Amino acid sequence: MNKESVISARNIAIGYAKSKHRGEASLYKDLSFDLYRGELVCLLGVNGAGKSTLLRTISNNQPTLNGEILFEGKDITTYSEKELSQLMGLVLTDKTSVGGLLVRELVELGRYPYTGFFGQLTKQDKAVVQKAIDDVGISHKANTYVSELSDGERQKAMIAKALAQECPVVLLDEPTAFLDIESRIEIMNLLHDLAANLGKTILLSTHDIDLALLLADRLWLISKGKGLIRGITEDIVLSGTLDHFFKGDSIVFDRYTGNFLPKRSNTKKVYLKADGLLYHWTKNMLERNGFSLADSEDSDILFSISPKEVIDGQTTTTHFELKKQDGSIAYIASFEDLVEKLKH
Repeated sequence: MNKESVISARNIAIGYAKSKHRGEASLYKDLSFDLYRGELVCLLGVNGAGKSTLLRTISNNQPTLNGEILFEGKDITTYSEKELSQLMGLVLTDKTSVGGLLVRELVELGRYPYTGFFGQLTKQDKAVVQKAIDDVGISHKANTYVSELSDGERQKAMIAKALAQECPVVLLDEPTAFLDIESRIEIMNLLHDLAANLGKTILLSTHDIDLALLLADRLWLISKGKGLIRGITEDIVLSGTLDHFFKGDSIVFDRYTGNFLPKRSNTKKVYLKADGLLYHWTKNMLERNGFSLADSEDSDILFSISPKEVIDGQTTTTHFELKKQDGSIAYIASFEDLVEKLKH
């Protein structure tokens, strides 16, 4: 079954047009992409890669240098501002001066494309506003001043404003920047649900790669060396594309955990006998302390180590059996004691 492309571009160039003070500055040429209905797409790239420029270009806030972007088959530049605001919502990272408004009043601004100059809300408009507030989970803050919200609540209010526009597409520039971990998870999960349950097409730029890998239907990777690489999240991960996402040699991508990790050059080999969580966290501790894992106990290793969980009432601790090459065995009662022994 063919997916429904809402926005498409073929071989466009993005960047900055020629002005009195500078010549044309093209960041990328020959970019092609599609955005599909009901999908959450995460745009990843280092600072300065051009993520914001691409979002501004797609939203028609910045012209293409070459080529065209189509919204449902029609050149995006041929839409009026009012028409486009009914089709596409844009949520920026920059804080706007809306602290003096109530949350409900801020969300009501999303109805401007429909209410006209005088901004009179009909019963239907008010119902749309209330649904948008409900959908992002801030009904209890509807009559609170925006200035009194936490950063996470404020971001939810801005997303509700975009939803009140009843637009099929929402673009967000770093929506989780400056948020605490709980708020980042809530916002990303909210955006995933809006795409999956309301059929919205959502494109956002983010540095929260771990959350993007969990929740994004597709990833867009943008870099000045390789342009724009696109694909289903799992295809991107398993293809090895993320292995070389950063230019430096000090960072590696772990396909099993979905994390970017510091590259360690550990030469002291040990053999770890464990599974599941005990394997993961014991490996983490060993590598942090300068050890690498051997493939077998027959390798040239310093020792083998076997962790096991010990449950005493409601308390769980980890004990270790450490066997050296000379056959001697040491029993260690905690990670803390093990770290101390390894350091000495």
